[in-house]
Amino acid sequence: MICIFNPEHDLCLANGGAHYVPPASALRFARLGASIMQVLYPQATAVAAAQVDAAFVARWQSERGALSGADIVPWGWNITLATSLLKAGVPPSCLPSADTFARWRSLQHRQTLLPLQPDSRLVNSTEQADALFTLQPHWVLKAPWSGSGRGLRWVSGGLTPLDRNWVDRVLAQQQGVLAEPRREVVADFALEYRIAQGRLLFIGYSLFRSQHGVYRSNLLLTDAEIAQRVGLTARLQNHIERWLQAVVAPRYEGPLGVDCMLDASGEIHVGELNLRHTMGLVAHQYLAAHPETEGMILSLNDSALLLSPAD
Repeated sequence: MICIFNPEHDLCLANGGAHYVPPASALRFARLGASIMQVLYPQATAVAAAQVDAAFVARWQSERGALSGADIVPWGWNITLATSLLKAGVPPSCLPSADTFARWRSLQHRQTLLPLQPDSRLVNSTEQADALFTLQPHWVLKAPWSGSGRGLRWVSGGLTPLDRNWVDRVLAQQQGVLAEPRREVVADFALEYRIAQGRLLFIGYSLFRSQHGVYRSNLLLTDAEIAQRVGLTARLQNHIERWLQAVVAPRYEGPLGVDCMLDASGEIHVGELNLRHTMGLVAHQYLAAHPETEGMILSLNDSALLLSPAD
Protein backbone atom coordinates (compact mmCIF):
# COMPACT_ATOMS: atom_id res chain seq x y z
CA MET A 1 0.00 0.00 0.00
CA ILE A 2 1.28 3.47 -0.99
CA CYS A 3 -0.06 6.13 1.35
CA ILE A 4 0.13 9.66 -0.04
CA PHE A 5 0.12 12.69 2.24
CA ASN A 6 -1.32 15.59 0.25
CA PRO A 7 -2.44 18.23 2.79
CA GLU A 8 -2.74 20.63 -0.15
CA HIS A 9 -5.91 18.71 -1.02
CA ASP A 10 -8.30 21.52 0.00
CA LEU A 11 -6.37 24.02 -2.12
CA CYS A 12 -6.63 21.67 -5.09
CA LEU A 13 -10.38 21.33 -4.59
CA ALA A 14 -10.78 25.10 -4.40
CA ASN A 15 -8.87 25.55 -7.66
CA GLY A 16 -10.53 22.60 -9.38
CA GLY A 17 -7.90 22.35 -12.11
CA ALA A 18 -6.18 19.15 -13.19
CA HIS A 19 -2.85 20.96 -13.60
CA TYR A 20 -3.00 23.26 -10.58
CA VAL A 21 0.37 23.77 -8.84
CA PRO A 22 -0.03 24.30 -5.07
CA PRO A 23 2.20 26.78 -3.21
CA ALA A 24 5.75 25.61 -2.52
CA SER A 25 5.14 25.85 1.23
CA ALA A 26 2.26 23.35 1.01
CA LEU A 27 4.33 20.93 -1.05
CA ARG A 28 7.23 21.19 1.38
CA PHE A 29 4.91 20.44 4.28
CA ALA A 30 3.63 17.37 2.40
CA ARG A 31 7.13 16.05 1.82
CA LEU A 32 8.27 16.54 5.41
CA GLY A 33 5.08 15.25 7.01
CA ALA A 34 4.39 12.18 4.87
CA SER A 35 5.06 9.84 7.79
CA ILE A 36 1.77 11.00 9.35
CA MET A 37 0.07 8.49 7.08
CA GLN A 38 1.76 5.65 8.97
CA VAL A 39 -0.26 6.57 12.06
CA LEU A 40 -3.41 5.92 10.06
CA TYR A 41 -2.01 2.92 8.19
CA PRO A 42 0.75 1.17 10.15
CA GLN A 43 0.76 -1.57 7.51
CA ALA A 44 1.67 0.87 4.71
CA THR A 45 4.53 -0.31 2.52
CA ALA A 46 5.51 3.22 1.51
CA VAL A 47 4.51 6.80 2.26
CA ALA A 48 5.01 9.71 -0.08
CA ALA A 49 3.90 13.23 -0.96
CA ALA A 50 1.64 13.91 -3.94
CA GLN A 51 4.58 14.54 -6.28
CA VAL A 52 5.26 10.84 -6.80
CA ASP A 53 7.77 10.48 -9.63
CA ALA A 54 7.96 7.89 -12.38
CA ALA A 55 11.04 6.23 -10.83
CA PHE A 56 9.09 5.55 -7.63
CA VAL A 57 6.20 3.95 -9.54
CA ALA A 58 8.53 1.93 -11.78
CA ARG A 59 10.47 0.65 -8.79
CA TRP A 60 7.26 -0.34 -7.00
CA GLN A 61 5.98 -2.24 -10.02
CA SER A 62 9.30 -4.02 -10.63
CA GLU A 63 9.47 -5.14 -6.98
CA ARG A 64 5.80 -5.87 -6.24
CA GLY A 65 4.00 -6.22 -9.54
CA ALA A 66 1.25 -4.15 -11.11
CA LEU A 67 -0.50 -1.54 -9.02
CA SER A 68 -4.18 -1.88 -8.15
CA GLY A 69 -6.63 0.74 -6.94
CA ALA A 70 -6.41 -0.61 -3.39
CA ASP A 71 -2.64 0.06 -3.39
CA ILE A 72 -3.04 3.87 -3.40
CA VAL A 73 -4.46 5.63 -0.34
CA PRO A 74 -4.17 9.45 -0.28
CA TRP A 75 -5.00 11.95 2.43
CA GLY A 76 -7.70 13.13 0.02
CA TRP A 77 -8.57 12.41 -3.60
CA ASN A 78 -8.74 15.23 -6.16
CA ILE A 79 -8.24 15.59 -9.90
CA THR A 80 -4.90 17.38 -9.42
CA LEU A 81 -3.45 14.39 -7.55
CA ALA A 82 -4.81 11.95 -10.14
CA THR A 83 -3.18 13.91 -12.96
CA SER A 84 0.16 13.84 -11.13
CA LEU A 85 -0.10 10.08 -10.58
CA LEU A 86 -1.00 9.44 -14.22
CA LYS A 87 2.10 11.37 -15.32
CA ALA A 88 4.17 9.18 -12.97
CA GLY A 89 2.92 6.04 -14.68
CA VAL A 90 0.08 4.94 -12.42
CA PRO A 91 -2.49 3.13 -14.61
CA PRO A 92 -5.84 4.90 -15.03
CA SER A 93 -7.57 1.77 -13.72
CA CYS A 94 -6.04 2.48 -10.28
CA LEU A 95 -7.67 5.91 -10.01
CA PRO A 96 -11.23 7.16 -9.57
CA SER A 97 -12.89 8.35 -12.76
CA ALA A 98 -13.24 11.99 -13.83
CA ASP A 99 -16.99 11.74 -13.13
CA THR A 100 -16.24 10.47 -9.62
CA PHE A 101 -13.90 13.38 -8.95
CA ALA A 102 -16.53 15.85 -10.17
CA ARG A 103 -19.17 14.28 -7.92
CA TRP A 104 -16.89 14.33 -4.86
CA ARG A 105 -15.92 17.95 -5.47
CA SER A 106 -19.57 18.92 -5.82
CA LEU A 107 -20.31 17.22 -2.49
CA GLN A 108 -17.50 19.17 -0.83
CA HIS A 109 -19.14 22.50 -1.80
CA ARG A 110 -20.13 24.16 1.47
CA GLN A 111 -23.77 24.47 0.43
CA THR A 112 -24.05 20.66 0.73
CA LEU A 113 -24.03 21.05 4.51
CA LEU A 114 -26.75 23.72 4.69
CA PRO A 115 -29.49 21.25 5.76
CA LEU A 116 -27.50 20.81 9.00
CA GLN A 117 -26.89 24.56 9.34
CA PRO A 118 -30.29 26.25 9.67
CA ASP A 119 -28.76 29.65 10.53
CA SER A 120 -26.34 29.74 7.57
CA ARG A 121 -27.14 30.70 4.01
CA LEU A 122 -25.73 30.81 0.49
CA VAL A 123 -25.16 34.33 -0.83
CA ASN A 124 -25.21 34.80 -4.60
CA SER A 125 -24.65 38.55 -4.91
CA THR A 126 -23.07 41.49 -3.11
CA GLU A 127 -26.57 42.84 -2.47
CA GLN A 128 -27.48 39.63 -0.64
CA ALA A 129 -24.29 39.93 1.40
CA ASP A 130 -25.27 43.49 2.38
CA ALA A 131 -28.70 42.23 3.45
CA LEU A 132 -27.13 39.84 5.98
CA PHE A 133 -26.57 42.73 8.37
CA THR A 134 -30.29 43.39 8.64
CA LEU A 135 -30.51 39.99 10.37
CA GLN A 136 -27.57 40.27 12.74
CA PRO A 137 -24.29 42.23 12.89
CA HIS A 138 -21.59 39.53 12.96
CA TRP A 139 -20.91 36.95 10.23
CA VAL A 140 -18.21 34.62 8.98
CA LEU A 141 -18.09 34.56 5.18
CA LYS A 142 -16.68 31.44 3.56
CA ALA A 143 -15.63 30.60 0.03
CA PRO A 144 -17.54 27.47 -1.10
CA TRP A 145 -14.30 25.52 -1.52
CA SER A 146 -11.50 26.38 0.87
CA GLY A 147 -9.62 24.98 3.82
CA SER A 148 -6.87 25.41 6.42
CA GLY A 149 -8.13 28.86 7.36
CA ARG A 150 -8.04 30.16 3.80
CA GLY A 151 -11.18 31.50 2.16
CA LEU A 152 -12.68 32.79 5.42
CA ARG A 153 -13.55 36.36 6.31
CA TRP A 154 -14.91 37.74 9.59
CA VAL A 155 -17.18 40.76 9.10
CA SER A 156 -19.09 42.97 11.54
CA GLY A 157 -21.65 45.74 11.04
CA GLY A 158 -21.37 45.79 7.25
CA LEU A 159 -18.99 45.18 4.38
CA THR A 160 -15.88 47.35 4.16
CA PRO A 161 -14.46 48.10 0.69
CA LEU A 162 -11.94 45.28 1.23
CA ASP A 163 -14.73 42.90 2.27
CA ARG A 164 -16.74 43.89 -0.80
CA ASN A 165 -13.78 43.22 -3.09
CA TRP A 166 -13.30 39.80 -1.46
CA VAL A 167 -16.98 38.92 -1.89
CA ASP A 168 -16.93 40.02 -5.55
CA ARG A 169 -13.81 37.95 -6.22
CA VAL A 170 -15.20 34.79 -4.60
CA LEU A 171 -18.53 35.21 -6.38
CA ALA A 172 -16.69 35.49 -9.71
CA GLN A 173 -14.50 32.46 -9.01
CA GLN A 174 -16.86 30.12 -7.16
CA GLN A 175 -20.35 31.53 -7.86
CA GLY A 176 -21.37 31.90 -4.24
CA VAL A 177 -20.38 32.74 -0.68
CA LEU A 178 -21.50 30.89 2.44
CA ALA A 179 -22.49 33.09 5.38
CA GLU A 180 -22.44 31.67 8.91
CA PRO A 181 -23.39 33.62 12.06
CA ARG A 182 -20.32 34.43 14.09
CA ARG A 183 -20.36 32.70 17.47
CA GLU A 184 -18.36 32.66 20.68
CA VAL A 185 -16.89 29.17 20.36
CA VAL A 186 -15.76 27.40 23.53
CA ALA A 187 -14.90 24.00 22.00
CA ASP A 188 -14.25 22.52 18.56
CA PHE A 189 -14.84 18.83 18.01
CA ALA A 190 -15.51 16.43 15.18
CA LEU A 191 -17.33 13.20 14.40
CA GLU A 192 -15.09 10.91 12.36
CA TYR A 193 -16.43 8.34 9.87
CA ARG A 194 -15.62 6.13 6.93
CA ILE A 195 -17.97 5.25 4.08
CA ALA A 196 -17.47 1.83 2.50
CA GLN A 197 -19.80 0.27 -0.07
CA GLY A 198 -22.51 2.79 0.67
CA ARG A 199 -22.45 2.24 4.44
CA LEU A 200 -21.56 4.89 7.00
CA LEU A 201 -19.19 3.57 9.67
CA PHE A 202 -18.60 5.60 12.85
CA ILE A 203 -14.95 5.69 13.96
CA GLY A 204 -14.96 8.09 16.90
CA TYR A 205 -14.78 11.68 18.13
CA SER A 206 -11.95 14.18 18.19
CA LEU A 207 -11.50 17.36 20.24
CA PHE A 208 -9.33 20.00 18.60
CA ARG A 209 -8.20 23.60 18.82
CA SER A 210 -8.26 26.08 15.98
CA GLN A 211 -7.48 29.76 15.55
CA HIS A 212 -9.30 31.80 12.89
CA GLY A 213 -10.20 28.57 11.12
CA VAL A 214 -6.66 27.17 11.18
CA TYR A 215 -6.10 23.82 12.88
CA ARG A 216 -3.68 23.97 15.83
CA SER A 217 -3.82 20.74 17.88
CA ASN A 218 -5.87 17.85 19.23
CA LEU A 219 -6.49 16.96 22.86
CA LEU A 220 -6.11 13.20 23.20
CA LEU A 221 -9.23 12.00 25.04
CA THR A 222 -11.49 8.97 24.90
CA ASP A 223 -14.73 9.15 22.97
CA ALA A 224 -16.74 9.05 26.19
CA GLU A 225 -14.78 11.96 27.67
CA ILE A 226 -15.15 14.09 24.53
CA ALA A 227 -18.90 13.47 24.29
CA GLN A 228 -19.31 14.42 27.94
CA ARG A 229 -17.21 17.58 27.65
CA VAL A 230 -19.13 18.98 24.70
CA GLY A 231 -22.57 17.69 25.69
CA LEU A 232 -23.10 15.74 22.48
CA THR A 233 -26.43 13.92 22.56
CA ALA A 234 -27.35 10.69 20.79
CA ARG A 235 -30.25 12.57 19.18
CA LEU A 236 -27.95 15.11 17.50
CA GLN A 237 -25.47 12.47 16.38
CA ASN A 238 -28.27 10.35 14.95
CA HIS A 239 -29.59 13.38 13.07
CA ILE A 240 -26.16 14.00 11.52
CA GLU A 241 -25.69 10.33 10.67
CA ARG A 242 -29.10 9.98 9.01
CA TRP A 243 -28.23 12.93 6.79
CA LEU A 244 -24.76 11.54 5.96
CA GLN A 245 -26.21 8.13 5.11
CA ALA A 246 -28.91 9.64 2.87
CA VAL A 247 -26.90 12.37 1.13
CA VAL A 248 -23.19 11.52 1.25
CA ALA A 249 -22.93 7.73 1.49
CA PRO A 250 -24.53 7.05 -1.93
CA ARG A 251 -22.07 9.45 -3.62
CA TYR A 252 -18.74 9.12 -1.78
CA GLU A 253 -16.33 6.40 -0.65
CA GLY A 254 -13.62 6.94 1.97
CA PRO A 255 -12.89 8.78 5.22
CA LEU A 256 -14.73 11.91 6.34
CA GLY A 257 -15.10 14.21 9.30
CA VAL A 258 -17.90 16.51 10.43
CA ASP A 259 -16.56 19.47 12.42
CA CYS A 260 -18.83 20.92 15.09
CA MET A 261 -18.58 23.74 17.60
CA LEU A 262 -19.93 24.30 21.09
CA ASP A 263 -20.87 27.92 21.74
CA ALA A 264 -20.89 29.88 24.99
CA SER A 265 -24.60 29.20 25.51
CA GLY A 266 -24.04 25.44 25.38
CA GLU A 267 -25.52 24.97 21.90
CA ILE A 268 -23.80 22.72 19.31
CA HIS A 269 -23.52 23.82 15.68
CA VAL A 270 -22.34 21.86 12.64
CA GLY A 271 -19.48 23.69 10.95
CA GLU A 272 -17.66 21.75 8.21
CA LEU A 273 -17.78 18.56 6.17
CA ASN A 274 -14.35 17.19 5.17
CA LEU A 275 -14.33 14.38 2.61
CA ARG A 276 -10.79 13.23 3.33
CA HIS A 277 -8.62 12.06 6.19
CA THR A 278 -8.41 14.51 9.09
CA MET A 279 -6.12 15.29 11.98
CA GLY A 280 -8.98 14.11 14.17
CA LEU A 281 -8.66 10.66 12.63
CA VAL A 282 -4.90 10.81 13.20
CA ALA A 283 -5.43 11.75 16.86
CA HIS A 284 -8.02 9.02 17.36
CA GLN A 285 -5.71 6.37 15.88
CA TYR A 286 -2.71 7.69 17.81
CA LEU A 287 -4.50 7.44 21.15
CA ALA A 288 -5.70 3.92 20.33
CA ALA A 289 -2.10 2.88 19.66
CA HIS A 290 -0.65 4.83 22.62
CA PRO A 291 -3.25 4.89 25.43
CA GLU A 292 -0.63 6.22 27.83
CA THR A 293 -0.83 9.59 26.03
CA GLU A 294 -4.44 10.22 27.11
CA GLY A 295 -4.85 13.81 28.26
CA MET A 296 -1.90 15.14 26.24
CA ILE A 297 -1.93 17.56 23.30
CA LEU A 298 -1.05 16.28 19.84
CA SER A 299 0.11 18.90 17.34
CA LEU A 300 1.93 18.99 14.05
CA ASN A 301 5.00 20.91 12.99
CA ASP A 302 6.75 20.85 9.64
CA SER A 303 7.97 17.30 9.92
CA ALA A 304 6.55 15.43 12.92
CA LEU A 305 3.76 14.92 15.38
CA LEU A 306 4.48 16.54 18.73
CA LEU A 307 3.19 15.62 22.17
CA SER A 308 2.93 18.14 24.98
CA PRO A 309 1.18 18.33 28.36
CA ALA A 310 -2.34 19.77 28.42
CA ASP A 311 -2.67 23.36 29.58
